[in-house]
Amino acid sequence: MTTTPTPDASAPAHGPDEAEVLTALTEAMSAVLDPVELEATPLTMDTRFVEDLDLESIDLVTLTGLLGSRYGDRVDFPRFFASLELPEIIGLSVGQVVHYVAGRLR
Repeated sequence: MTTTPTPDASAPAHGPDEAEVLTALTEAMSAVLDPVELEATPLTMDTRFVEDLDLESIDLVTLTGLLGSRYGDRVDFPRFFASLELPEIIGLSVGQVVHYVAGRLR
């Protein structure tokens, strides 16, 4: 007799992969930026928030608030930003945020 293994309830759940996080970030960006602005600069892992999208600091706060609401306390954006120097924040890319979020959710 063969049996089908049942999922182990104590096994850790895997978080979203980077493609899923990029999709969520893109959706959140549509709430922060005008759709015309988003069409002008497609979001890729290399897109920079300040240099390419002209995001202001309040826009980054709004974006991280939306992502924080989606992913919860395991994604600690205040700590993430506190770990960066000003030039790193200015050069922050979509890919860096995606890697951070996906890494925190694993």
